[in-house]
Amino acid sequence: MKKVAIIGSGFSGISSACFLAKHGFDVTVFEKNDSPGGRARKFKAQGYTFDMGPSWYWMPDVFESFFKHFGKLPSDYYQLERVDPSYRIFYAPNNFLDMPAGIDGVSEVFEQLEPGSSKNLLKFIEEAKYKYEIGVHHLVYNPGLSMMELMDIGLLKGVFKLHVFQSMSSYIRKFFKHPHLIHLLEFPVLFLGASPQKTPALYSLMNYADIALGTWYPQGGMSKIIEAMVTLASSLGVKFKFNSAVQQIIVSGKQATGLRVNEEVENFHYVVASADYHHVEQHLIAASHRRYDEAYWQKRLMAPSSLVFYLGVNKSLKNLLHHNLFFDQDFSLHTKEIFEEPSWPTNPLFYVCCPSKSDPTVAPPGHENVFILIPVAPGLQDNEEIRKKYYDLTITRLEKLTGQPIRQSITFTKSYAHLDFITDYNAFKGNAYGLANTMMQTAHLKPSIVNKKISNLFYAGQLTVPGPGVPPALISGEIAARELIRQHNSISLTEPAAV
Repeated sequence: MKKVAIIGSGFSGISSACFLAKHGFDVTVFEKNDSPGGRARKFKAQGYTFDMGPSWYWMPDVFESFFKHFGKLPSDYYQLERVDPSYRIFYAPNNFLDMPAGIDGVSEVFEQLEPGSSKNLLKFIEEAKYKYEIGVHHLVYNPGLSMMELMDIGLLKGVFKLHVFQSMSSYIRKFFKHPHLIHLLEFPVLFLGASPQKTPALYSLMNYADIALGTWYPQGGMSKIIEAMVTLASSLGVKFKFNSAVQQIIVSGKQATGLRVNEEVENFHYVVASADYHHVEQHLIAASHRRYDEAYWQKRLMAPSSLVFYLGVNKSLKNLLHHNLFFDQDFSLHTKEIFEEPSWPTNPLFYVCCPSKSDPTVAPPGHENVFILIPVAPGLQDNEEIRKKYYDLTITRLEKLTGQPIRQSITFTKSYAHLDFITDYNAFKGNAYGLANTMMQTAHLKPSIVNKKISNLFYAGQLTVPGPGVPPALISGEIAARELIRQHNSISLTEPAAV
C-alpha cells in the first residue's frame, strides 16, 4: 500500500483522507492541535459547548454527495434540522426582518418591503438556480489546472447566463431597489472574501443556497460533522496523529520523501497539504522547491479575518434567533474598511449565533450560548485593547437592539482574532476565510493544487480551488485526492528513502 501523509485535519484534509483510503492508500493525518477540525474545532467551558468557527450549514446536497461516495448518509451520523426562520436581520431597535424558510415566505417578505419585487425575486432565484447547478455540480469540481477546463461546449453556450463579467452589486440592483433587500442579498458574498462590487454575479448561487435550499443545523453543533468525518475516515483505516506539528516536507530531487514531525522523520509516497498553503510553501519547503515566492502571496487578495467572542450567558435572552445579522450601521462603510481601505471598522456590522435557541445540549439549562463575529480585514494589528473596545461596542449595541440588559449576565468570555488564527492555523495574515473569490482569483487563477517542482505534493483547502467555505473545503479535499489518484495510476514512484 502506498503511504500518504495529510497535513491538517480540517474539512479538506479529512475529505482527502477518506477518498484516498477508499482507493487503497495507507493514510495518516497529522494535526498540530489536540483535536480534529481545524477552524471547525469545538471547545467546552463551564457547561457550554462552542463551535469555534463555521456555524452556517448551507448546501446540504454537497454534504450528502460526500457521504454518498462511501455508502453513507449524513443522518447516519448526525440529526439535521432546518432552521426556521433562517435568520433575523436587525436594522434598529424594534425594527427587524425575519427570513422565513422557503421561497413562498421569502416572497411575501420581499413584496411587503418593495411591492412587485416578489416577481423579480422568482426570476432572480431561477437564474441563481442555474448558476448553482452549473457552479456547484460542475465548475467547482474542476482541479483548476488549465483554462481549458472552462472550454466545455455546454458551459460556453450558457456563459452569459452565469453573469461572470458582472458584479453582484450591479446585478442585484437590476432586480431590487429597497436597501434592506439589497443588503440581504449582498451579505453572503462578504464571506467569499470580496466586496459585492468586486464579486462576480455568478455567486448569486449563494442566494439560491440561502433562500431555496435553506439554513440547517446539525444537533450538537457543526463539530458533529467533523466527528462524523473522523468516524468515517477511521472506519476506512485512516490514522490520526494529534499534537503533531509538521516542521518540514523533506524533498529529494523532485519528490517529497517524508515529513519532519516533532523532530522525527516519517516517510511517505505522497503528501497532501491541507494546512495553510502560504505556510506550507514558505515555511515547510526549501525556497528552491516553492512554486510561488513571497511576492506572489503579498499580491493575493485575501478574504476577511474575524474578531469572534464566545459568550456564556446565565439567563435566557429574548429577541434573538439561532442566526442574527446586525445591519444597524453603514453597510458600504464596513465593506470599504474590510476590502478597500483595510482598517479596524468604525461601526461594524456583526453576526450573532445563539445555537442554544435550537439545541439545549450546547448550554446549561436556562443559559444561552452566544457567538459574536465581526468580519474585519486580514493583516490588522491585534491586541487585547482593540478586542476590548469592540467587545464593549458590540455588547452595548446588542443590548440596545434586542432591548435587554446582557452584560451583567455574561459569566464566560473568550475572544479570538488574527493572532489566534496565526497561532492555531498558521493563517496567512490571520485570515479566517482564505482567498477572496474575485474574477482574477477564480479556477486556474488560484494557487494550484499541484507543485510542478515536487511531483507528489498536492494542496487542498481554502487557499486553492474551489475556495472558502465548508462545502468548498469538502470538495477541495476530493479534488486533491482525485488528482493524486490520477497521477498514481499514470506514474510509478520509487519507494520512500530509508531514514
